[in-house]
Amino acid sequence: MAFTTQTPQRPLPGAYFMTPALSRPQAGPAIQPPLFRSGSGSSLHGSADIGKTASTAPVAPTEVLQPIERAARTINETLAQEERYPELDNYIGQGISSDYDIPLTPAWAPFQKIKIYDIPDKIFEQYNQAQVSTMMGLFAELGHAWTSIDNALYLWDYSHPNPELIGFEEQPNSITAVKLVAPRPGVFVPSINYILVVATTTDIFLIGLSCQPNPAGDKVVTLYQTRMTLSIKGMDVNVIEGSMASGRIFFSGRHDHDVYEITYQQEEKWFQSRCGKINHTSKGFSALTPSLGLLSRQNSQEFVVQMAIDDTRNLLYTLSSKSTIRTFHLKPNNGLDLAITQSLPYTFSNVRHMVSRTDLIDISTPIVSISPIPANEASKLHLMAITSTGCRLFLSATSSFGWTASESGAPTSMQVQHVKFPPPDSSKQPNQKSPSQSVLYQASDAIDTSSKSLIPSRMAVRYSPGYCLCFTNKESGGAIDTLFISSPDSGRIARPQDQSQITRYREHGTWMSLESRAEDIGLITPRFATPAGGNELAIQFDKPATEIAILTNTGVHIIRRKRLVDVFAATIRYGRGDDGLEGEVKKFVRLYGRGETTATALAVACGQGLDIMSDSRVAKVTDPEILEISRKVFIEFGGKPILNENSVLDQSIPAIDNVRPSPRHEGTALYMSRLVRSIWKAPVIREGKTPMGGLTVSPTVPLEKLRNIQRDLIKLQEFLDTNRSFIEGLAGPESLMRITTKQEEVSLQAEHRALNSLVCLIDGIIEGISFVLVLFDYRVDEIILSLQDTFRQQARELTYERLFATKNGKELAKELVKAIVNRSIANGSNVDTIAEALRRRCGSFCSADDAIIFKAQELLKKASEAGGTSDLGRNLLRESLRLFEQVASSLKMEALKSAIEQFINMQFYAGAIQLALSVARESDRGNQALAYIAAGMPEQDDRRRLLETRTNCYKMIFGTLTAVDQATSQSPEKIDGHYTRSARLRSEAYGVVHTSEDEVFQNSLYDWYIDKGWNDRLLEVESPYIIGYLKRKFTESPAFADLLWNYYAQREQYHEAAKVQLELAKIGIHNDKFRIPLEKRIEYLSRAKANASTFTPGIGRQSRQTLLHEISELLEVANIQDDLLQRLKCDPRLTPEKKREVLTELDGPIIGLTELFNEYADKASYFDICLLIYQAADHRNPSHIKASWQNLILEVHKETVEKGEPQPYEAVAEMVRSMGNRLGLSESTFPIDTLVRMLKTYSFEHQRDVGPQTWVMDTFLDLHVPYETILPVLDGMLYHDEAPFTGNNRKFIANDIVYLIRRWYEHGVRSGVGRLFGGESNATSITQLLRVLIQTQYLDHADKEEARILMQRIDMVLR
Repeated sequence: MAFTTQTPQRPLPGAYFMTPALSRPQAGPAIQPPLFRSGSGSSLHGSADIGKTASTAPVAPTEVLQPIERAARTINETLAQEERYPELDNYIGQGISSDYDIPLTPAWAPFQKIKIYDIPDKIFEQYNQAQVSTMMGLFAELGHAWTSIDNALYLWDYSHPNPELIGFEEQPNSITAVKLVAPRPGVFVPSINYILVVATTTDIFLIGLSCQPNPAGDKVVTLYQTRMTLSIKGMDVNVIEGSMASGRIFFSGRHDHDVYEITYQQEEKWFQSRCGKINHTSKGFSALTPSLGLLSRQNSQEFVVQMAIDDTRNLLYTLSSKSTIRTFHLKPNNGLDLAITQSLPYTFSNVRHMVSRTDLIDISTPIVSISPIPANEASKLHLMAITSTGCRLFLSATSSFGWTASESGAPTSMQVQHVKFPPPDSSKQPNQKSPSQSVLYQASDAIDTSSKSLIPSRMAVRYSPGYCLCFTNKESGGAIDTLFISSPDSGRIARPQDQSQITRYREHGTWMSLESRAEDIGLITPRFATPAGGNELAIQFDKPATEIAILTNTGVHIIRRKRLVDVFAATIRYGRGDDGLEGEVKKFVRLYGRGETTATALAVACGQGLDIMSDSRVAKVTDPEILEISRKVFIEFGGKPILNENSVLDQSIPAIDNVRPSPRHEGTALYMSRLVRSIWKAPVIREGKTPMGGLTVSPTVPLEKLRNIQRDLIKLQEFLDTNRSFIEGLAGPESLMRITTKQEEVSLQAEHRALNSLVCLIDGIIEGISFVLVLFDYRVDEIILSLQDTFRQQARELTYERLFATKNGKELAKELVKAIVNRSIANGSNVDTIAEALRRRCGSFCSADDAIIFKAQELLKKASEAGGTSDLGRNLLRESLRLFEQVASSLKMEALKSAIEQFINMQFYAGAIQLALSVARESDRGNQALAYIAAGMPEQDDRRRLLETRTNCYKMIFGTLTAVDQATSQSPEKIDGHYTRSARLRSEAYGVVHTSEDEVFQNSLYDWYIDKGWNDRLLEVESPYIIGYLKRKFTESPAFADLLWNYYAQREQYHEAAKVQLELAKIGIHNDKFRIPLEKRIEYLSRAKANASTFTPGIGRQSRQTLLHEISELLEVANIQDDLLQRLKCDPRLTPEKKREVLTELDGPIIGLTELFNEYADKASYFDICLLIYQAADHRNPSHIKASWQNLILEVHKETVEKGEPQPYEAVAEMVRSMGNRLGLSESTFPIDTLVRMLKTYSFEHQRDVGPQTWVMDTFLDLHVPYETILPVLDGMLYHDEAPFTGNNRKFIANDIVYLIRRWYEHGVRSGVGRLFGGESNATSITQLLRVLIQTQYLDHADKEEARILMQRIDMVLR
């Protein structure tokens, strides 16, 4: 969760990376020793540190990506990086070069010879019968070779040990040229894939050719007669060429350099036969007189020796016998315009300014071959010409407005841009013996312009993306050719070591001895074409390696291009030179970088490496040693993530986003992207139309290709899972034990994030492919038609990338699953079977939960048909509920609402409630909503969404309960002593509600009860969550607090009820929600005191006494505050404003005694309340207490006098009795000796002769003050002559003493106490006191008589 920081935060410990982190114990599993001495040696300064893919760029700090989204972005960046492979123009610029890397070991050779197929004996038998002419050639794309013997043409499958000859012998003339071309669209039936153009001395025949695979995988060739023949008498046709794009066919003869085109059509038309020819170079009369070839030959010896068509630019090139290159522009409607004629002298004149002098290029050096360069390889370079000395001339064509990169523009001039000279003479030939070395021959900066290694070059050809095959014959007899074959080093071109310099044209080259004479060359595999330009590395796992067939006079040699993975596997197996295997790996790192090295090692470890077996088969490398070494290279040479510490200073970007993942991550991303590159951006489906106008849906990618990609990804998945503990970033928490700095920790976290994202994407792609395979197992057209228009359009636009890596793609997949299930149900299929099949094949990606939902809805429908009250219907409803609960985590609100409505309609209330509870629980399996509630439900919190989702489910439950109440409110509970059906339904529904363990639901239920005003129902709830709910709600409103203590009290938990009531009474003034008046607080305290005094099981005596003491003290203070409040209400001294203010302050929270005294009681001269405060505060200052009593007595006297009634003494006596009761006769605040003297003085001074003389004694006796406490006070006053009781005034004291003794005597007699006056000692003292009083003059006659009688009675008792 992210909160907006309003103030700058202090840096946390460890945020500064120069601060050393705590040392961690080096624990964990033992680390496997490295295979190599310096698996991550910093001395290897290769392109790994320079040519990083875009996936290593730091992440924008604002982006929050899911793992699959992060990995998908990495794949996109990697694919984009590989598509930025430089064009030929970028590294074949103006100038010359002679850079070749000639490996001295077979392991590093760029090509390898797979097999040699001998020419069948049947061909030699026919060959021996030749009389006029023979020719040989290849149809490599068909896997066939051909030979013409006089007038017969034979084709055979050169890979078959005993092939069947396919012959064309239906004409009598000698064959002069044979060419296989593509047919013009719409002319022939679709089964005819090619046209076999056969030129003889008199005619050209167009023969239909069908090539179809048989069940064994072999290609079966069938020839068809087309009845298309063209007369060419006297032309001596030797060159035929066809456009693979348009089907146009061109030819030329040996008598001139004219270019003809064969026109052919399906049916004859007016003035136009089915087959004709057009001369595009000579016009008028010469075009109509081909028979004058002899005259033409006398005037000119120049003729065409080669034609080549560039369909990407609509250009036709011809090479004449005088090495003149002519360029024609192919125009629509059979148009062909000559654009450029470039003679050999002019061509070589372009070279002179590049190289001053060389014997390899002069006016006598012919050009032996030309090869177009497609526009997808280069925008400027158009053509490559090869001289007889082995020099390659790269030519560019320009028009008046610039380079001719488009198809519509015709060039106007052509220049030589670059010359590539042959390899040095020092390069080893295959027949030379050399020691086993693992180093490459590295070209020096000096350009060798005099190498004669390719002299004489007899034949040459270039294939995309730059394979150049040059045949040289150095023997005098010319019977044996040596092949030099070179290819661009894509890895080094794509990631140059020094990006500040212009990329060099780096090539690998190798020599091969054919031991025979080459006759023809052909590509077996399709031509190289990819959006990544000439980047072979990008397609090495997507397309088969290029294979080239070379026909010689002894057989067909098959040459295979070795991919980088094959080279790597071969170096492990064969290429251990002087530096050993470690040296080979380091060489890979230097040449291609760590990223490419780890990608290659990973591919080999996952079984992508191929090699030639002993039986000449190309098979996967399965040698355990090679796989193990590749695994170790991937792990140990994978490098480490790098933290850009300069970017860390920008604290707006998290440190983890400033980490560049390791080359191991780069290599994994490279390997993954190369596996999926062909499908990543491809649509999943392709719509078409049937002949009747119906919809057809087919996969854009063949299903077998999808299976192969999935198989490779599963191997990658298994590899990463098996080696997880050895790979940094996947090893888990134990890898954190090995880090020592904060930088390493952050780097490791970033590495884990990056690698884990790729692992998640691998899982998603595997399951995504499974989903597509499942989809095409059904009638996809019907499924697409059943979708809504919106989803149908999305299905048309759905790409594999969206399917694998986006939420929308997965949502669409779920819609397709629904459509599959609907169609299956409509066809009577079992939904369970379909669901199980989906779960087994593409589990989490295209969840089978939707299918289970359909099954549950199907059961609902059946229950509705059977009746919800029937036994069958109830069983179906219960089964439907079970299925719904099974997929509760993926049940959407719409489906939940629909299901609950149907349950309610069929009176399955308990099921509706249970389903809603299950969905709510599954929507928040971590129960974060409860934590959110406990945290006070902050506004900016992601958990709020979870609570809202659950609340929506609970609202459906409340709606169900409302429906239950409405349906059962009018029905009796029992009939004849048995519960009615309505009562049972209600009991079932509320049983599910009250037994639910979902605390969030219980809280929502209680809120609903409160909103409805059903407090009584809430108090009846027996749930472990109700108390927690009421405690949380305690602070919101007094009503919830009252519910809480009532809930406790009803369950006889009096101690807890008292605690709640005490808390209510103590709530302060700052709580705006609680405006509790003082009277209510006193009531709470009174109830709390009663509850605390009541025995509660499980509560100890000490706890009870502690609580009771706290309540009592607070209640005492509250009563004092209430006295103040009531007194101030009637105090006339206060102004109305001041009174309102004071009353507001006092009629609320209970205030402390100090404030009550200082701010209210003392200021208002409420002396009685001051005394109460002294008592409550245990204040024992005698002077303060005495002064308060004196002031209080005088104030009561004064008020009584002012009122006129009652008698002042009566008011004072009543006040003393009241205060004595409230103060509990406290020794400190109700001092008897002080009060007796004070009241006697008051009586003498203010109430003499008013009222009974004994009212003071009666007052104390009414308070049950002990006689033995009062009598000593009077005795002291009598004998100490205290003012005002001096002299004759002592009689007032004497009379009180006699009165007190009499009352004491009567009390003792009346109560039957065995010991009068508390004992003989007291009785003797009292007798003596009476005797003394009788002897004094303080008593009158009557009092003396009373004293004598008392004395006598006492004496009698004592006897």
